[in-house]
Order: sequence, then structure tokens, then C-alpha cells
Amino acid sequence: MTKENINYPRNPQESAESVNTALIGCGYWGKNLIRVFNQLGVLKIICDLDKKVLNERKREYSNLQITTDFSEILNDKSIKAVIISTPVTTHYRLARKVLLSGKDVFVEKPLALKVKEGEELVKLAKKKKLILMVGHLLLYHPAIVKLKELIKKGELGKIYYISSNRLSFGRLRKEENVLWSFAPHDISIIINILGMPQKVLAKGKSYLQRNIFDVTLSVLEFKKDQTAHIYVSWLNPFKEQKLSITGSKKMVVFDGVSNELMAYSYQIDWTNDKSPKAVKAEAELIEIPNREPLIQEAKHFLECIKKRKKPKTDGREALNVLKILDACQRSLEEGNKILRI
Repeated sequence: MTKENINYPRNPQESAESVNTALIGCGYWGKNLIRVFNQLGVLKIICDLDKKVLNERKREYSNLQITTDFSEILNDKSIKAVIISTPVTTHYRLARKVLLSGKDVFVEKPLALKVKEGEELVKLAKKKKLILMVGHLLLYHPAIVKLKELIKKGELGKIYYISSNRLSFGRLRKEENVLWSFAPHDISIIINILGMPQKVLAKGKSYLQRNIFDVTLSVLEFKKDQTAHIYVSWLNPFKEQKLSITGSKKMVVFDGVSNELMAYSYQIDWTNDKSPKAVKAEAELIEIPNREPLIQEAKHFLECIKKRKKPKTDGREALNVLKILDACQRSLEEGNKILRI
């Protein structure tokens, strides 16, 4: 038995295909989760307070049961795992109830809105020996998986700097600001590559709703003089999702809109007077497998249930993302103060 298996007892006869799951929250993102978990043949029942939304999903998926009563799912012993895709303000409360009922849980990002709540969920899952997985989707994207492979092989050399832009016009939220809505994606990738930062600094502006930031710029400082910045906005005239990594050997850019991974073998030459000179190179398109990230994420959750193993994006990984979000939020509220993690 490996270290990652030790906290999760399992029934050897149980397969992922036999795991009945339920889904809470059938709206904007929930409908995508319904599609993939139903496609994988494990979704039994869906739940939402909005009867109109429920009925729409029922027309699309006649095989699924529907309910507006969350307790019905908690009390159903045939349900082994619950997927939560509700407003972020409800994540902690619902995930806690699912864990207390003895079921594995997948909850969309972020895990919670308070670090203490995230810590409680992680401790509870460990105590109950249950799977707690969080939807940091991009870590399951084939392009990010390929990027990690390139870094591990040393093809980028030493990583100097990471920058990310996640911009669009809408979808505006009242429950959370743009930092909490957009930045978890990029934070999860960055700390997966560089580890936890030592310091953070965040700046932002609220234009539409008081105390709800519409635009933020966060700077993360790491050991070995490595830095990352995350720029997010839902008031941008066009959609942009770009992650750029600058290494000593190569620069790599992932474009989440075009779904392309490009490498640039730029070099720095030194002139006779010891001045640096940039030498550009043609972009190289890196081939990536044609796999839907959401399907890969869902399969991973089911595999973790089957093998009782720790998810790639488990509660502790999500808690680290939550700690950075919390520090950035406090930096915003405290006049762009530099804070230690």
C-alpha cells in the first residue's frame, strides 16, 4: 500500500462504473458537469432549487432523477459521491454536509471563501477517510500536462517568470469578485510549477458594485527570485486566456482561447560592449492530445474513488490556492500591502 492510499479504505469489488453519483447545482457550469458524468454512466440524480432549470435538464437527460431536496441525496445510501456546482458562498456548507453524510465529494473552485472553512473541510475529509477533490480544471488540461512534462525534462531551463491574463466581458458576479472567480485557475497552475509563494501583493478596482473588484493584478514572489503575476478582469472588451512561462532556455505560451501551446527558443546574445541583445526565433507549435479537460477531471475523480487514492487537486492543494486568494484579498483591502504567506 502506497503512501497516497493509506487514508482511504476501499472495497476491492467496487469499480468506478458502479459508483452512483449525485450533482448539486444544475446551472451555468453544472450543466457541463451533468453532461460528462452522465456520459461516464455514473450520474443518478441531480438537484437544484430552481424547478425550471431542473426540468430543462430533465428534458435533456430523461434517464436522470431530479429533486429540489438536498437532504434526499444525503440520505440516499446508494449515492457514493456528490458533485457540487453551486454559488461559491454555499461550497463550504454543502461540502461539509456531504462529508458528514459519509460520501466522497467533488466541489467546484474555490473550495471555500475562508481559510478556516477550507481547513475544516480538509480535516473532516481526513478524519472520515473520504475523497475531497476540487475543480481546478486546468491542471487536467492536456496542454498544461504537456507543459509540466517539458519543465520536468528541463527543456525550459530555469523558470524565471510566469505571467497570466484571464480577461473577458461578463459574466459578472455578486457573490464573489473577479479575483475569486477567475484567478484560482492560474494560481493552481503556478503553484503546481513553482510551489507556494513567500509574498503576495494585489491591486484592483471596483467600478460596478461597491467592494466587488472588477479588475485585479496580483504579484506572487517565490524563492530563488522567481515571480508570477496574474491579471484578471471581467470588464475587458475581448476574451483572453494566456499563460506565459519564461525560462532560461525557452519561453512557452498557452493560449486557452485558441487552445494552442507555443514554444519560443529565444536567446540572449552579448555584444562586444557587454550589452544584452535579444535574438528572436520562430514560434514552435507543440502538439497536445485532443482530450476534453472536463472529461479527464471527471475520470480522475472516479479513479480516486475506485482506488481510494489522493486526487491531484485534493483538499490540501485547494487549501493552498485558498490561502493565496485570501492573502491577495487582504492586500487589496489593506491598500496594496505586501503580505507574507
